[in-house]
Amino acid sequence: MDRRTFLASSSAASALVLLGLPGRALAQAAPAAAANPGDAALNGLLDRMFAGFMENAPEFATALGLDSGPRAALKSRLSDYSPAAQARQLGIFRGYQRELQGMNRTALSERSRLHYDTVSYMVGSNVSALADFPYGANGFGFSPYVISQQDGAYQNVPDFLDQQHRVTNAADADAYLARLEAFGTALDQNSEKQRQDAARGVFAPNFTLETTLTQLRALRNVPAAQTILVSSITRKARERNLSADYATRAERLVTERVFPALDRQIALVEQLRGRATDRAGVWGLPDGADYYAAAVRNATTTTMTPQEVHDLGLAQVAEISARIGQLLDAQGMTGGDVGARLTALNRDPAQLYPNTDEGRAQLLADLNRQIREIDPLLPRAFATQIRAQIQVVRVPEFIQDGAPNGYYNPAPLDGSRPALYYINLKDTHDWPRYGLPSLTYHEAMPGHHLQISLSLESRDTPMLLRLSPFGAYTEGWALYAETLADELGVYQNNPLGRVGMLQSLLFRAVRLVVDTGIHYRRWTRSQATDYMVRTTGFPVPRTQREIDRYCVAPGQACSYKVGHTVWTRLRAEAERMLGSRFDLRGFHSILLKGALPLTILEQEVNAWVASQRT
Repeated sequence: MDRRTFLASSSAASALVLLGLPGRALAQAAPAAAANPGDAALNGLLDRMFAGFMENAPEFATALGLDSGPRAALKSRLSDYSPAAQARQLGIFRGYQRELQGMNRTALSERSRLHYDTVSYMVGSNVSALADFPYGANGFGFSPYVISQQDGAYQNVPDFLDQQHRVTNAADADAYLARLEAFGTALDQNSEKQRQDAARGVFAPNFTLETTLTQLRALRNVPAAQTILVSSITRKARERNLSADYATRAERLVTERVFPALDRQIALVEQLRGRATDRAGVWGLPDGADYYAAAVRNATTTTMTPQEVHDLGLAQVAEISARIGQLLDAQGMTGGDVGARLTALNRDPAQLYPNTDEGRAQLLADLNRQIREIDPLLPRAFATQIRAQIQVVRVPEFIQDGAPNGYYNPAPLDGSRPALYYINLKDTHDWPRYGLPSLTYHEAMPGHHLQISLSLESRDTPMLLRLSPFGAYTEGWALYAETLADELGVYQNNPLGRVGMLQSLLFRAVRLVVDTGIHYRRWTRSQATDYMVRTTGFPVPRTQREIDRYCVAPGQACSYKVGHTVWTRLRAEAERMLGSRFDLRGFHSILLKGALPLTILEQEVNAWVASQRT
């Protein structure tokens, strides 16, 4: 979804208090009043959790457009990256767990029992992750290294300030400067946590630290006035005709506060790179085998073991490769194994955009066109339409070397900006034309943008659970959405587009193999890269970024295909059991309940099937 997934990136937090919701968003957010005391008590806890989480992740309030009114002070703050923050979070979650255990689940309404089960799973997962592993940033996701090519304040804050901190008046601009000053503190807190972890022998592999240094220096080694940190507030203040000299004030903060903290972090990462090895997997970390097994359970919301995930990946790679081979044969692309033929297709000049600014602009225009073209087809599969708009944007250049190839950030509830679908355009040749539609259907419609917006706009689910950070559900849905787009006819006159869709499925199946290969079977970085290139046909640079991502985010890549496998199985079972009574739009209405652990999703689908049979 997004850089580490938008929701998991706030693993210190997730939301805010309903009293802080502005006007129209408040009316949209409040669920119906509880019908019994048990429901009321649960809803009260969920609201308090939402409020507490938001206090710990002020950026999340801003991202959702909920940092005004009583919560306006959040707009001047950043998250706490200090070592003490993780200990505080563990205490908070243990408190929530005790409150949940003290409630009488049987006294709750059917809907509240679903909410109870979901939040209990969420809280229990966080308690286990935080208590069992003192290093890294664990909770809604597992990140063993707090500083890497895709983790850390240096990664998160500049893009956040540029893309999501809105400036409509002088108070907003002053809040931007307050956050800019706090950025230096966040960098130092991040560095201190990394030092503590390094004392335990926990720091990223040397090849990822090399990319980290490149990105840190890209932010540091330009004049302060030319950094995104200063140019962003300069542009925003000018657009609002604000008279104060925000550019000069921002430049001074970057020079005096941010650059010295960046210098200290660069020195730390240089030191760690000198100590680091090229070991790709977490198996060598303290309790590394247990850490990875927990990461897989966390990412998939199942009880699958790493070996079971590995075996599933191998089986699906074989099955999907055979299907692609048949389609390529039909297009006259015969001879050689599937990976070799896909490699040749990826190099076909007719499939490539020019690696220029003009080529990038055309690629972005084509993605936006694909979104517009599928919109009219969606009512055939969905009874509820969404209000939020979406915009395709380029991954910021200063982090593109370490960022994922594509990710998604939802729109704020107040509609002040569209959702953002990011694509990494470091090299346009990473994106042959035939594979791009499937990426659009994954990140935008009917994938992440549709599913997350339906959840956020639902009136029947507490706000906390509209933001549930269950990646296997959301990523599994987005992968399912790619094949749903095929059902809606988008590839009717585009057989190579269907090849791109299957290549996307193959890619996610390969992820099961390489993620478990790296962290469980002790593969090297080059082993994993060679396997993925050979099997998918993807270019080496794009593949290398992917493999490096898996090295620092153990288990996360398994969520996609495990989730997809469950979504497709549940639909097939529902169709078999209901026959002519199966209603696709009714089946998809489960999205309104918010993201769920896969075990709970299965229970809810079974309950829906039973309701349709009576």
